[in-house]
Amino acid sequence: MSDTATPADRTLRTGPGRLLVAVYSVFALAATARGSYQLATRFDEAPLAYALSVAAGVIYLVAAVGLARAGRTSRTVALAACGVELAGVLLVGALSVFVPGLLPDDTVWSRFGSGYGFVPLVLPVLGLWWILRVHRRDRDRLAADRG
Repeated sequence: MSDTATPADRTLRTGPGRLLVAVYSVFALAATARGSYQLATRFDEAPLAYALSVAAGVIYLVAAVGLARAGRTSRTVALAACGVELAGVLLVGALSVFVPGLLPDDTVWSRFGSGYGFVPLVLPVLGLWWILRVHRRDRDRLAADRG
């Protein structure tokens, strides 16, 4: 199982995949920078919220790299990152709505990403959809080539 890209694997980073890589990259930079700044300057106010923003930024970065690179391993990494991201935004979003005192300051995922136009909620769904779509298309193409 090599991470060497076949022509079929390269489709992950074409078309909508390029847009996903760009959006994930922007969110990786924004969330990591914001969370790091808040941890450095206002740690005592809401350390959990700020650490969650940094964690979200790291997950966005992993997803961006996984989507940008070709190969089976990169696809698996991107799939895992998008899955963790979706779970995180759903969990943190629900906690911020139903237990608002738990996070005294907003994270990227607070209220399901409402501070970012709900992009943090929609992004992992689109990422998962794209990865699975490309995977199915490549699998079908490979089966047709063998058959």
